[in-house]
Amino acid sequence: MVQMVSHGLVSGALFLCVGVLYDRLHTRDIGAYGGVVNTMPVFATFMLVFAMANAGLPGTSGFVGEFLVILASFKANFWYAFLAALTLILGAAYTLWLVKRVVFGAVANEGVASLKDLNGREFFVLGMLALAVLGLGIWPRPLTELMEPTLQNLVQLASVTKL
Repeated sequence: MVQMVSHGLVSGALFLCVGVLYDRLHTRDIGAYGGVVNTMPVFATFMLVFAMANAGLPGTSGFVGEFLVILASFKANFWYAFLAALTLILGAAYTLWLVKRVVFGAVANEGVASLKDLNGREFFVLGMLALAVLGLGIWPRPLTELMEPTLQNLVQLASVTKL
């Protein structure tokens, strides 16, 4: 459940980041970007926070969710945990490749050179999402306490057979 909440926050934030870039350059081609950090440093910071949360960096909600998933799958079966860890590694590798190509490096073209950084509305929305991602990563206990009774009831209902 923590992973689902984290995924909702992080994926929503990354889709919003893609929307911000698309709104300015009108392309989703990764090759059309590069060096965004040079023209949009505030945006690049937010994008990096969300990308690292997507990769499962400690201190973010992504780490808490992924850790709990791998821990639970290890209790069920070693190979489930192995597959979960493998998908985490592959997803992190793709995320890092994406960030390297879009955010860092030299400015790719005139379009990237003319980009304007975040406006107030975009900054507010991305800031709230970043606070939620970092807050859940640093202190997940309120969410886990809130979900615990419901999940215990769900496990109990699932373990009772109909026979």
